Amino acid sequence: MTGDYILHVSAAGSMLRAFFARATDTVGEAARIHNTAPVVSAALGRLLTAGAILGFMQKNDEDLVTLIIKGDGPVGGLVVSAGKDAGVKGYAYNSDVELELNEQGKLDVAGALGHGTLSVIKDIGLKTPVSGQTELVSGEIAEDLTHYFANSEQTPTAVALGVLVERDHSIKQAGGFVLQLMPGCPDEAAEKLESKLSELPPLTTLMEEGRRPEDIMEMLLGEMDAVEIERRAMSYTCNCGYDRVIRALVSVGRKELTQILEQEGQATLHCHFCNKDYHFDRTAIEEVLNSI
Repeated sequence: MTGDYILHVSAAGSMLRAFFARATDTVGEAARIHNTAPVVSAALGRLLTAGAILGFMQKNDEDLVTLIIKGDGPVGGLVVSAGKDAGVKGYAYNSDVELELNEQGKLDVAGALGHGTLSVIKDIGLKTPVSGQTELVSGEIAEDLTHYFANSEQTPTAVALGVLVERDHSIKQAGGFVLQLMPGCPDEAAEKLESKLSELPPLTTLMEEGRRPEDIMEMLLGEMDAVEIERRAMSYTCNCGYDRVIRALVSVGRKELTQILEQEGQATLHCHFCNKDYHFDRTAIEEVLNSI
């Protein structure tokens, strides 16, 4: 499969499940749409990759996962939403942030986000969405998600996320993986995975070398009877559309719309995910009012 995709793998007799993603084009599209500075591209790209994987992990096609980071750093926060179809969208509160490289000579994602919280909200068809929240333990996102899974879902999980940004601000590589131990996983399998993870080079190094999700999967799970369950194309997808925006206008209510019509004579709604503006002139607002 060419382009971006997510690979779902089962290993160790179904006692371990893993998801490996190539997300270069998806993150590149997000960077283009939002014109993000390099450190913001890295932060948003990591969360987009994680969001796409978590969305793909859900059971039903209608399920949605939303990841929200709020921090006291200059980015302010990130929002990502994804579904079972591996379509994902997201944005940063502030896309134009310039920071010095960190002590390792890399983009300072932790400094850009600062201290704050990570929320994971799952809309899985219940009366109210299921949500969990944890403090940012590092601001590096992968570690924060690992902490979230351990504390909010009590699931031993390893998360790795990486984004390489070129000097011209384009996205060279992006990807990540999520590995989870299932209840009853034998100690031997858990110890073998822990050993493999400790030996694995940094994800960005592997991506720089041109390693594919299949290659990284083989490095980690090749000796654990890994079986491919499914793979699905991943893309940056915003489904706002004119009809959805009209429904948003209707939800404002007749009184407020009438006020807008009398005071402004027009309305513009902005979609943060795809950065599009939808303009409604007087005639269009009157048509919406007549439909209520």
